[in-house]
Amino acid sequence: MAEGTLSVTDSRTGARYELPITASTVRAMDLRQIRTDPDEFGLMSYDPGYTNTAACTSRVAYLDGARGVLRYRGYPIEDLAKNCTYTEVAHLLMRGHLPTSAELHGWDNELAAEMRLPPGLPDLIETFPAGAHPMVMLASTVAALGTYYPDGRHVTDTACRHRQRLRLLAKIPLIAALIYRRTRRYSRSEPRPDLGYAGNFLHMLWQGTSRQLGPQDLKVLAKALDALLVLHAEHEQNCSTSTMRQVASSEADPYVSLAAAVAALSGPLHGGANERVLQMLDEIGSTAGIPAFMRSVKAGERRMMGFGHRVYKNYDPRARVLQDFAEQVFETTGKNPKIALAVELERIALQDDYFVRRKLYPNVDFYSGIIYEAMGFPPEMFTVLFAIGRVAGWLTHWDESMADPERRIARPRQIYRGPGITAFVPIEARGRDYAEERPAAPVSSHGSVPSHRSL
Repeated sequence: MAEGTLSVTDSRTGARYELPITASTVRAMDLRQIRTDPDEFGLMSYDPGYTNTAACTSRVAYLDGARGVLRYRGYPIEDLAKNCTYTEVAHLLMRGHLPTSAELHGWDNELAAEMRLPPGLPDLIETFPAGAHPMVMLASTVAALGTYYPDGRHVTDTACRHRQRLRLLAKIPLIAALIYRRTRRYSRSEPRPDLGYAGNFLHMLWQGTSRQLGPQDLKVLAKALDALLVLHAEHEQNCSTSTMRQVASSEADPYVSLAAAVAALSGPLHGGANERVLQMLDEIGSTAGIPAFMRSVKAGERRMMGFGHRVYKNYDPRARVLQDFAEQVFETTGKNPKIALAVELERIALQDDYFVRRKLYPNVDFYSGIIYEAMGFPPEMFTVLFAIGRVAGWLTHWDESMADPERRIARPRQIYRGPGITAFVPIEARGRDYAEERPAAPVSSHGSVPSHRSL
C-alpha cells in the first residue's frame, strides 16, 4: 500500500507526475512514463554500483550502517555470535527460525550425512596447480560439483532446492580443506562428521601434519571459528550475494550460482580486505611507525585498510565481537604480535578528527585476518574462510529469490554513449589510414537508446 506520492515536474515539458511511494521507494518502472515524446523509451534512473537501488525484497537480514546495526531475521549479530554455533545460525537463515535442541540435532545429523564428496571430485582438485589461488579452485570445484547432482536444475521444486542447499552447506568446508591441502601438497584427509561442522573442517585441514590439533585445542579453535563463520554468514545485498541473485534470476542451478558468488567474493575490494590489513600492519612494523603511516594516509599516499565500509558509517558490530574472541583464540595459539599494533592503531585513529569526520571506523576485516593468522591459516585462505561462512546467506538468498513472485531475470539498462549510425566500409577499402581518415561519428543526442527487446 502506497505511503504517499512523489510529485515530479518535468521542466522539459511542464508535465507533472505523481509517483507512488512504498517502503520509502519509488518504482523505477514508474519513471518510464516520463518522456518528451510518445516514441521515446522513457526516463531511467542512473545508479553505478547500485548504491541507492533496491533490487529485491528480503526477510533475511537488516542492516543499518548509520547506527552500526546488523541483525539476522531480527536477532542482533552480537547475540548470535556469542551464543550460537554456525549450524544453528544456518538453520535460522535457511529455515527461518532458531532451532530447538531436537531440531538442531536433526539438522546437524542431516548435514553430517552429506559430509562426503562424490567420487572424482577430490581427483579434480588434485589436477589444479599447487600454486593456484584457493578462491579460483573453490569457484571451479563448486561449479563442477553440480555435474554430480543434475537434479539441482529443478530450481522451482521446493524439496529439491532444500536438498541442494543441504548438500552445498555440508560439502563446501570439505572442498575448502582439500584445496588447502593441495596448496600444501599434503595427502588427502577424510572427514570426521562427529567432530561437528567447524571441528571437522579444522580436523581435515591439519590431519596427519605438524599442525594436527589435540582434542582441547580443537574444541577451543572450533568454537572461535564458529563465531567467525556466524559473523560472515550474511550481510544483505553485498556484491557476492547480489551476484548470486542475479545469476539465479535466469534459473541457473545453485552450484553455478554459488560459484559466481565465490568469484565475486574473490576480489580484493570485497573478500580480500583482511589479507591487505595484515600487509598494512607488516609495513607499519611497530607502534613507532604509526605516526608516519597516519601522515601518509592523510596525504592521500596510503590507504587505511580495515577502516571504513560501503555501508557502515559507524563501528562495525562484527568488529566488536571479534575483539572479544581474539583473546580466547590467543589463549590457545599464543598472542599474535600484530594485535597490539592493531589496537593502538585503532585507538589513535578513533581520536583523530580526520577519521572521525569521515566516519572511518574498524570493520570486520580489521581483526579477522589477525585471528586467522594466529590460528595458523595462510593469508590466501582468508577469503575461503569468508566464503565458508557466507554459504548459508548465499543459499538463503538463492532460495528466497526462487520463491519470490516478483522475480524477473536481471537485465540492467545502460546509457549509450557510443557513435550513432556509422557508414560501413568494405574490408578492401580499409587502408592503413582508414582509422585516421574516417570522420568522427556523431553521438546520439539522447544518449539512452537501450535495446529493450534483448534479453
